[in-house]
Formats: sequence, C-alpha cells, structure tokens
Amino acid sequence: MGGQEAMDWGTLLSRQRLGRAVAADSDAVRTEFQRDFDRIVFSSAFRRLQDKTQVFPLAESDYVRTRLTHSLEVSCVGRSLGSRVGEVIVEREGFTDIDAGDIGAIIAAACLAHDIGNPPFGHSGEDAIRHWVATSPVAHRALEELGPVQRAEFEHFEGNAQGFRVVTRLQNPDNPGGLQLTCATLGAALKYPCPAAAIDPDQGVHRKKYGYFVAEADWVRGVARHTGLLEQEPRVWCRHPLAFLMEAADNIAYLIVDFEDAFRLGILDYPLVSEHLRALLPASERDATDQRLARLRDNKERVEYLRARAINALVEAAGETFLEQEAEILAGRFSQELTDLLAVREHLDEIARISRERVYEHVEVQQVCAAGYSVIGGLLDIFHQAVYESAEAEVEGTRPSRHASTVATLVPDQFLYQYDPESGHRQRITEPYLLLLNLTDFVAGMTDGYAVSLYKQLTGMALPHRG
Repeated sequence: MGGQEAMDWGTLLSRQRLGRAVAADSDAVRTEFQRDFDRIVFSSAFRRLQDKTQVFPLAESDYVRTRLTHSLEVSCVGRSLGSRVGEVIVEREGFTDIDAGDIGAIIAAACLAHDIGNPPFGHSGEDAIRHWVATSPVAHRALEELGPVQRAEFEHFEGNAQGFRVVTRLQNPDNPGGLQLTCATLGAALKYPCPAAAIDPDQGVHRKKYGYFVAEADWVRGVARHTGLLEQEPRVWCRHPLAFLMEAADNIAYLIVDFEDAFRLGILDYPLVSEHLRALLPASERDATDQRLARLRDNKERVEYLRARAINALVEAAGETFLEQEAEILAGRFSQELTDLLAVREHLDEIARISRERVYEHVEVQQVCAAGYSVIGGLLDIFHQAVYESAEAEVEGTRPSRHASTVATLVPDQFLYQYDPESGHRQRITEPYLLLLNLTDFVAGMTDGYAVSLYKQLTGMALPHRG
C-alpha cells in the first residue's frame, strides 16, 4: 500500500472532475456532486434504463420496476444513507466546505450509475454475453486474436465494468473522461476496483468481480489518485469507503422491492410478505406498525407501508454498521458487504432465498430470460461477422459482401470509427480488441424492446413497416 496507512476523508471527497486538468468553478446553485447527479439523469444511457429489465423482463404490468425505477429508488436509499453517515463525518472532521448533504449527493449519483452499463434482459443479459463468448464460433474466432487479459474481460463480462465505461467514455465520447463526473462520485460507484485478470473472491468482496476494462485503466488510476485510494497490488485498489454505502443501498432496495413486486404480481401472498418485512423492524416499532396496518384499507397499501418501514430500518442499521467499521474501512482492511453484518441478516437471507426460489426462478421470468440468450447471442454473431468482414475489406482495399456491408450500416458510426476531435479525421476500427469491445458496447446499450425488434428484423421474423 505504498506506506500510506489509511485513506483521508478530505481527499476521498474530491471534487476534481475526471478528464479536466483543473477543478471547475463551483456553481452557486448546485454543488459539484448535485451536478454529477444531473449529468447522469440527462444522459441517454440512463434514459434507456426505462426499457431494461429489473426482474420481470418485458413486463406487461405498468406497476413492476424497470432498471430506471430501480436505479432511482436505490439513489433515494443511498442519499438517505449518505446523509446520515455524513452528519457524523462532517461534524467529527470539522469540514466547512462539505456538508452531510454533499455525501448523500455523492452516493445518490453513484447509485444512479450503478446499473447504467447493464445489457438488455438484466443479469441474464450478462450471462448471455458470457454464454456467447463460451459457445459461439464467431466469438471463438474473435477471441483468438486477443491476449489472455483481454479475453478474460469477455469471458467474465461484467455490467459494472461496462457502467464505468459508459460514464467515462461512451457518454460524451469527445470529452476526455466522458461525463467528467467528480472523482468522489466515480470512486463511490466503483464496487470492484480491479481488472478481470485480478478477480479473486478469496481476497474480499471488492474482488468478487471486476470493475473496469483495460481500455479504462488510466481513468481508474486517475480516480484512485485524486481520491487517495490505497493500492493493494498493481492495478488493484481497496474500495472507496462510500462504495460500501452504495452497495448497501442497492442490496436494501432490490431485496425489499423485488419482494413487493412479487406480491403485486400474485407470485407471493400477503401473509408471507408481511411476516418477513415485519421481521426486519426493530421490536420497539412493531406494535405501532401493527396498529397502523390495521387502519389501512387493503393489503396493497399494507405492503407498501411495510416496505417503507423496512427500508428505513435497514438504512439506520447499515449507517450504524458503517460507522462502527469506519476505521477498518479507511485502512483498506474491511471487505465485506455491510448488510452481512446487520442483526437482521438471517431475515434478509430468508427473503433472498424465497426470492431466488420463487421469484427469480418463476417460469415467466425464465422464459423471457432464455429468449434473451438467443437475442443477444444472435445479435453479436450477426454484427461481429459483418463488421469484421467489412473492416477487413477496408484495410485490404477490397469490397465486402453485400450482406456484410448492409448489416454494418446498421451499426452507428461511433462504434465503427475512432475520431480525432481536433482534426475531425476518423479511422475505421480494425484492432481486434477494440472491435469486439465496441460491438459489445453497441449490443449492451440496447433496450430490451429494441434488441428484440432488431433481432426479429435481422433474422426475417419481422420486417420494418410504417402505418
């Protein structure tokens, strides 16, 4: 760790924007961290989350959560968590230019970005890309030209790494650093500050998966430098402390609201859901909660009320746990999920078990997820074959097949060419790693509906029409 004993809050809360030589002038109306939040909300990648799966893919119900509503809810939970913890940190550190709301805003922005890189069909979309890499002859040919470190990124494709790529490169691609978010927000969003080659769950939760592609290694290094993250070994850092709170907000939100969604869809009944949500409340609150539940008109409202009370109780408990572990976290020695240390962990584990067995394995969920394997794998096959052939022809000065050139025209130029903003010159991407990475960007950025529609058109199952 280079002799540094612990991270420092003054450095961790860096306002330095990635890709800028100097810090921007402060806005009198919005703080730098509020501006991070706004930049993410107004990005096209965030808007596309409205048609990306949370649990129930392509759900016909207008109630269940999408990735967009899930991210907004996680952001609300994260803001509450950050503000509660921030009150203690700000008072103890004696900050005059940072307040508790700033720490809440950092985590809120990080939470907004936490799923922004997820491909269509939710987590099954990540599995679909990995499955394509493992089974497709087209993928096999593409990976033959890559080194082992690069291959590992696709073999273990990770939405977290794709998310970091989205906010630092794919959004506003002509800007160094993409959205140019503050390093504090990017640090808080970086759950897994290691590359694919360094995945090692035995070393802690921060290495259970990988958080960045080799292509973004310099940006991660910049975030680590500006926030003072401890480097544990080359290209592997300990987590930014606020990443633990971002993770806790996500865990709290999805465990509770997935349960609520399952009730609304009739997969779980009221007695089961109410029993398990009520068990998350402190014993001192249960009598008052029962009295309030008795006054509500129906079970839908009762579940909504229990969901709100359970989330509030978990936020309080997670904040207290963070502060109890703060010294270990700042020293880079803590590497567990905060929710694993809560007194109600057994109840959370039971909710997770029920969700896994009765919600996530529900036949309607699995049917559409299975279709996602065909859609995502099929699109990657079709586009990679066409783009590879047309790029190779351009280098050799020959003409690609009519099919390849036609299909390649459906890929936006930003995924086919490298641009020099100063000269305006563009050059066709032919380097195998970048070619595969950019095509994965293209498919991963699609919404569920667009991916299905495009796949049907390309395979002749449907034709584009007007009217």
